[in-house]
Amino acid sequence: MKKAALLLAAILLLMHPAAAACLVTGEAYGVGAAAAIVMEAESGEVLFAQEIHRQLPMASTTKIMTALLTLENVSDLSAVVTAEASDFENVTADSSNAGIKLGEQVTVKDLLYALMLPSANEAAYMLARHVGGSWEQFVDMMNERAAELGCTGTHFCNPCGLHEDDHYTTAHDLYRIAKQAMKDATFRDIVSTVQHRMAKTNLHEERIILTTNQLIFSSFQPWSYANCLGIKTGHTSQAGNCFVGYAEYGDAKLFSVVLGCSSSSKEYPTIAASFTDTKSLCQWGFENFTSKTLARQGEEVTYTKVKLSTDTNQVILTAKNDLVSLLPRELDVKDLELQSDIPEEVDAPIKAGDTIGSVTYTYDGRDYGTVELVALNDISRSTVLFYADKLSSFFQSIVFKVLLLAAAAFFLLHIFTGLVFGGVRRRRRRRSSRSRYNDSTYQRRHRK
Repeated sequence: MKKAALLLAAILLLMHPAAAACLVTGEAYGVGAAAAIVMEAESGEVLFAQEIHRQLPMASTTKIMTALLTLENVSDLSAVVTAEASDFENVTADSSNAGIKLGEQVTVKDLLYALMLPSANEAAYMLARHVGGSWEQFVDMMNERAAELGCTGTHFCNPCGLHEDDHYTTAHDLYRIAKQAMKDATFRDIVSTVQHRMAKTNLHEERIILTTNQLIFSSFQPWSYANCLGIKTGHTSQAGNCFVGYAEYGDAKLFSVVLGCSSSSKEYPTIAASFTDTKSLCQWGFENFTSKTLARQGEEVTYTKVKLSTDTNQVILTAKNDLVSLLPRELDVKDLELQSDIPEEVDAPIKAGDTIGSVTYTYDGRDYGTVELVALNDISRSTVLFYADKLSSFFQSIVFKVLLLAAAAFFLLHIFTGLVFGGVRRRRRRRSSRSRYNDSTYQRRHRK
């Protein structure tokens, strides 16, 4: 039934390429997980979604965060951690472990392998204590780091994933945590490893530990998946079967998360549905979406106007780097729309490689990637045009307008005061003349 639903959905997508650009919901495929998501690794494009923000217990997929914090805070992976009684207090006897004993001295690197392959709970508590000082302080670090990564539906109560009512996450948050962890080369090496030989310790001979990831455990099994390169399993009776996956096919890279799956798949009753659902979802993603190059480094994209140069009046803008994105297989790159974010004009001088703007490739309202645009060649500045522009800008500036207004006001004030005080002086001279004329001494002098 599930295969038929998958086939039907794939046919519909091929018939209507634009529909493939839309977020696909789990109801179309009959995925049995309580929550599931498939994301394109580079762009973060959601290819498949089912209850991706629903808060659910996540069992040992918790250990992705434990490993991430360890790798971010421990520079020397050869450092030795001694197992203490507190490391075993919260670990149930029937839970997954690596057989580490009280007082045993194990390197951080071997503890990371024990954490991620056989999902050893005692290793989780040892690492938490080593990094945080105590596992309680480490849990605070886990919650703080989750918030930094943008996780809004996650809360940790312990470093291993054993069930607690207030210990939960979402499919989308787990993707965020896993994507950050996969940036670390050591983490990538660990989660893609089938078996690891732990070094001899003070209490144990060399031992081989095996992964619980059935998709990579054996290439001879029908449920194995060669494109899978990790990441982490999880299971408790409350959480069901969980799996965070990462797969590559050609240039395409996918993250996947399934939570709350059955312990038995329809195709293979002895294998948890978390594995078969993951394989089906990733295969569907690779079959219906493909990596396509939207822009190549140095490729001409557009142009914009140039000021202050006599060499040219425009600059050609090229892609700063290659831009590869996962597109619906039937969607042609030529059908994508370009949304430019570039200035209408730029001032010379310009150097080849100067970043001038960017362009985003979209289709049907969805973004498929953004690339920065850089100048193709050098463009020199004309000194004459530069100073002419400065002068023109000055004449158009607020400062010039204020000075002009001040000068006009001063001129008007000068004229006004001249008129006022000039009239006053003339009236004073006339009064002075009349006074002298009326003066008796003045009259007698002039009669003679």
